[in-house]
Amino acid sequence: MSRADEIFIQNCRDILENGHWDTDQPVRPRWEDGSPAHTIKRFGIVNRYALEEEFPILTIRRTYLKSAVDELLWIWQKKSNNIHQLNSHVWDQWADEEGSIGKAYGYQLGQKHRYKEGLFDQVDRVLYDLKHNPSSRRILTNLYNFEDLHEMALYPCAYSMTFNVTGDVLNTILNQRSQDMLAANNWNVCQYAVLTHMMAQVSGLRAGELVHVIADAHIYDRHVPIVEEILKNEPKPAPGFRLDPQVRDFYGFTPDSVSLEGYEYTKLELKIPVAV
Repeated sequence: MSRADEIFIQNCRDILENGHWDTDQPVRPRWEDGSPAHTIKRFGIVNRYALEEEFPILTIRRTYLKSAVDELLWIWQKKSNNIHQLNSHVWDQWADEEGSIGKAYGYQLGQKHRYKEGLFDQVDRVLYDLKHNPSSRRILTNLYNFEDLHEMALYPCAYSMTFNVTGDVLNTILNQRSQDMLAANNWNVCQYAVLTHMMAQVSGLRAGELVHVIADAHIYDRHVPIVEEILKNEPKPAPGFRLDPQVRDFYGFTPDSVSLEGYEYTKLELKIPVAV
């Protein structure tokens, strides 16, 4: 069993067996038919993934890694907030007629700020510090800009990354205010595992541990039967992960820079409804 499967199964069983339903509360999300999208949740889940040991992708269902990486690079490399620069449709329901999701995600990472060393956006500041100030305890990004929240189509869910160097190992922490366990959990885990590998490689470091902190880990009411079916699947060994070793500039990575070897998974035949 892969460690990612083990963690996901434990999380989901804990939520289903010990979680709290919000059916007695008014909620913002709605299903396509207009019905309120209620959830069962657990507060304060912390998961740890040892990236040197295996890549944390699920096998009890498929995670589309290249599509996940495409979205990651749309945010972190292109620093875009327009879905016309994204090759998947994961943001379509939140975009306006011009394709914009407002001052969210990539827009925030791309805003430049002045430091004593010069003018940097958040991504370039991380890249600079990993090479020049690896002992710093201040290497992080934050997308939760309160001044711009009213101009975001969706408040950032995965809102902060902390980068910490120990010796020649890069460890990271992903902070998430809210997590749709079925639709987005492993998608985000894979994205930020890849980001950790990328940042490590271009900084002359090794990828170490990804710590994932989730404030509100939930399963939507209409997702419960799907999750229960997935949990019945037989886990398989984690696949091998490869990041193109020739790429030494973060802006040189593409979705094709990542690949998996021996990825076996159980197909998910059921369609996942999305609450908006």
